[in-house]
Amino acid sequence: MLPVIALVGRPNVGKSTLFNRLTRSRDALVADLPGLTRDRKYGEGKLGNRDYIVIDTGGISGDEEGIDKVMAEQSLLAIEEADVVLFLVDARAGLNPADGMIANHLRREEKSCYLVVNKTDGLDPDVARSEFFALGLGDPLAIAAAHGRGVTALIDYTLDELGVEEVEEEDEDDISESGIRIAVVGRPNVGKSTLVNRLLGEDRVVVFDQAGTTRDSIYIPYERDEQPYTLIDTAGVRRRKHIKEAVEKFSIVKTLQAIKDAHVVVAVIDAREGVTEQDLHMLGFVIDAGRALVITLNKWDGMTPEQRDSVKAQVERRLAFAAFARFHFISALHGSGVGDLYGSINEAFDFAMAKWSTNQLTKLLEDVVADHQPPTVNNRRIKLRYAHQGGSNPPIIVVHGNQTNALPASYKRYLENRFIRYLKVRGTPIRFEFRTGDNPFAGKKNTLTPRQQAKKERQKQHIKELKQREKKRAKKR
Repeated sequence: MLPVIALVGRPNVGKSTLFNRLTRSRDALVADLPGLTRDRKYGEGKLGNRDYIVIDTGGISGDEEGIDKVMAEQSLLAIEEADVVLFLVDARAGLNPADGMIANHLRREEKSCYLVVNKTDGLDPDVARSEFFALGLGDPLAIAAAHGRGVTALIDYTLDELGVEEVEEEDEDDISESGIRIAVVGRPNVGKSTLVNRLLGEDRVVVFDQAGTTRDSIYIPYERDEQPYTLIDTAGVRRRKHIKEAVEKFSIVKTLQAIKDAHVVVAVIDAREGVTEQDLHMLGFVIDAGRALVITLNKWDGMTPEQRDSVKAQVERRLAFAAFARFHFISALHGSGVGDLYGSINEAFDFAMAKWSTNQLTKLLEDVVADHQPPTVNNRRIKLRYAHQGGSNPPIIVVHGNQTNALPASYKRYLENRFIRYLKVRGTPIRFEFRTGDNPFAGKKNTLTPRQQAKKERQKQHIKELKQREKKRAKKR
């Protein structure tokens, strides 16, 4: 069992910076702005052959209201599930009443805890630590997370105290197994975090009636029916003209990265607002990225039959380009229809990773071309000779022929639609790559044999004699 280490403290003391250091990643958003982290964020770290799990949490100040109160509850849950807590304080800001409140809570929980004094770069470590002895949590450990000073010694000391032993190298693949990665995307406040919590069966991420609650992409590994999954809760993506905070720009970048990192994308649309232009842009990005797709229309509860019929007609009209995806009408708040998503997710993943033989694809290509021939270019018919699979997620079909660079986009769409129909693919787009075979005689001079050369000379002499005879006849006339 991997040890779990939670990072807690006031806002803006460097928890996310330390998280990135311990996981050797840039997964957590870092900025000189308090309250940036709102959800529990998990990451895997490794020191030598010793592995561990780190939890980044939102800041606790003790006077939270509204969304900050929900954030603080997530931090307290992280403390409960951790094996050890690294309590971070700010050496430059000094001792704060909120630090004392957090220290008292940790003592009441009787949780194994180490006091870490961060931002000691440029300061005398002994002087920086001195005032924090008053918290009564033992000898403070001085680090500078932004520069990495003291971080390795800190985690080494923590793992030694926990008695973590080194694991064999062959166990590494089992530890990193994450299963199907599912990214939940959509506009702000359409119910993405509520859906994530419903899929997990617990209040894992912050849910609040405020657009932009989720700021980072939260990766959550779990198991369902002995099948491993990783859910990715992402920040809502708005139109560019509505983005004013720099933090939101970074959040959107994280969302787009999460889409490319996922196997299956669950796109959440607010059924009460209908399909908006931003929803279409988001779905277009998912399809361009080649990711398997499941579309959910949330907040289906409480709508009248007339409203539902109107939404279904709009979906059929505006989302025809994503007809390969499964559509689900759900209520994440009440859970209706949510359980059916797993069947579509597994189906989409299976098709995204499907394998087809070259013989099967070539026969299908021949049948499709026989039904509708490619057009002629420069008085020559475009010929498509054979096909084979070139990759997965998305499935890539490589078609070989001649003049394939002149194949019109309409015919490429025809091929894609026919292959999806005959292969019965659901939940994932199919990509086509067209390759023209090289002419083996291009650039080569035809060298004649002596016999061919003699024949050529006889033909030239014969043509010359014919022309002379024609001239003589013309003079006699």
